[in-house]
Amino acid sequence: MIQDSGNPVSRGTLLPVAGTVTVWLLLLTLFAAAGQALAAHGISIDGRLKYPPDFKRFDYTSPGAVKGGRLVLHDLGSFDKMNPFTLKGTPPFGLDSLVFETLAVPSLDEPFAEYGLIASDIELAPDRRSVTFTIDQRARFSDGRPVTVEDVKFSLDTLKSDRAHPFYQIYLQDITGAEILDKKRIRFHFARVNRELHMIAAQLPILDRAFYRQHGFDPDGKAGVMTPPIGSGPYVVSEVRPGKSITYRRNPNYWAKDLPVRRGMFNFDTITIKYFKDQVVSVEAFKAGEFDFMVVNIAKQWVRDLTGPRFQSGELIKKKFPHHNDAGMQGFVFNTRRPLFRDPRVRRALGLAFDFEWTNRALFFNQYTRSNSYFSNSDLAATGLPGPGELALLEPFRDRLPAEVFTTPLKAPTTTPPHSLRGNLRQAKKILEQAGWKVRDGVLRNTKGEPFRFEILLASPSFERVMAPYVKNLEKLGIEVSYRTIDTALYGDRIKNFDFDMVVNVFGQSQSPGNEQRDYWSSQSAKRKGSRNLAGVASPVVDHLVDAIIYAENRDQLTVACKSLDRVLWYGYYVVPNWYLPYHRLAFSSRLHYPEKLPLYYTPYQFLWTWWSGGGR
Repeated sequence: MIQDSGNPVSRGTLLPVAGTVTVWLLLLTLFAAAGQALAAHGISIDGRLKYPPDFKRFDYTSPGAVKGGRLVLHDLGSFDKMNPFTLKGTPPFGLDSLVFETLAVPSLDEPFAEYGLIASDIELAPDRRSVTFTIDQRARFSDGRPVTVEDVKFSLDTLKSDRAHPFYQIYLQDITGAEILDKKRIRFHFARVNRELHMIAAQLPILDRAFYRQHGFDPDGKAGVMTPPIGSGPYVVSEVRPGKSITYRRNPNYWAKDLPVRRGMFNFDTITIKYFKDQVVSVEAFKAGEFDFMVVNIAKQWVRDLTGPRFQSGELIKKKFPHHNDAGMQGFVFNTRRPLFRDPRVRRALGLAFDFEWTNRALFFNQYTRSNSYFSNSDLAATGLPGPGELALLEPFRDRLPAEVFTTPLKAPTTTPPHSLRGNLRQAKKILEQAGWKVRDGVLRNTKGEPFRFEILLASPSFERVMAPYVKNLEKLGIEVSYRTIDTALYGDRIKNFDFDMVVNVFGQSQSPGNEQRDYWSSQSAKRKGSRNLAGVASPVVDHLVDAIIYAENRDQLTVACKSLDRVLWYGYYVVPNWYLPYHRLAFSSRLHYPEKLPLYYTPYQFLWTWWSGGGR
């Protein structure tokens, strides 16, 4: 979630966004000593699992959770389609995680592990070039029909096609296809060895082949755009008020309700999502009792706005919940597709104009920590100077990389004494002059006399107070900057089409980064509408390091590759680094209960699906 903006981002999507990001966002196999494949109830990145085959529930769920009651949530903007897997349009919040399911689900108290859901057994081949899933014969769609291997193959083929969101094509590209072995088993084949690819395969959302053959998958089609989909998940869509609200009803015949990966979860009888114009309006609605739970991403709201009689009486609660998530990178993102931002010296200069220390003190009540890495709050963050492993990856590209990659530790500009904003702006002015930009008649111009002018696009008015002082600092350099907040639907469309100069974005990271890095940074994704490569990074060096991450054979190699990528991205000056929190700020109704033991790696909404209403603990 974007901190201190209220900007809409992915909330717990099925694939790591990212994550989402949403959210986004977000696994294991057991190997036989003799080198033979072994079917397993779960898979992980390193072959180790916390939970044995006969486990009863995840530790972060509660045996005292009570089924029943109503949960009301909120989202911003609106929605105009019922297919969360395509590019065009906006689906309602919750559709992917409440209605659809994957072959396996993540454990939230292990760094990177998954346990079978639709797949009862997962078998990685000895050469790691394929994985075989055995489909649980109890698995059913909400209309009672069984989930079949044909549905699984249809899902892979569809999501890898150009009918689906481009993210899936990039994320799943090393899965070459699926082979049906019999009525229970299906094998996914891989293009090459990748230690996380079997887990990526297990994250595949399973679609109802019959439903989409009847209604169509492409949202551009005439039929089925707002038809509630059929999935195998714990909820079904019960009521839709287009653009205003959606209600999910818990399926009393949910096939997996007694599986250990689902016990103590999805406890509410109904979940309704109401839509609001912006985060400021939604805060007042929450205080008035219009919904039950909210994630607070604005420091001012947390300290000053979420107060009053209902908080004093205990009817409403606000509480910080710690997490161990890799915080990734939040920043002001330069769209380097624009000629104005193609020169990294220009981007570096503009980063010097942001005064984080003043912003944190004056606007955020000193709640945030400055981001100094694309893997903030993680052991994957580059520190000090490159070590031997990093140098082995970076040296072949020395002549194509800034010298700072090798000589200077990662550190964001600061105004903490002896540094100052004035000193930073003087440095920025010199850098801009070196890049061919000089102030004439109070305006920064290039050699052609063209003014330096750009726009910052926002999705929430709450971030305007952050941008205002930054824009004033840029004006001191002779730069003309405007910022404006637009409708969330229009904002989403412009983001998908890379139609912006600068935006605020979170590049979320999991505990074990992998294929999603292609969607963030690769030259391929820079050209692909709908990708998360908002900065337009298109560098052969970055492409090489992304591959080094994806095809790392162990944790040590992964760590070295991530730190190397971190340095190259940092000194590419693709973003003005922002900040992060090592906890979630949640406000909620006192009638809601949550388990005593918290997960370690989680989004607020993954946590919420373990909550309940009423008694029990």
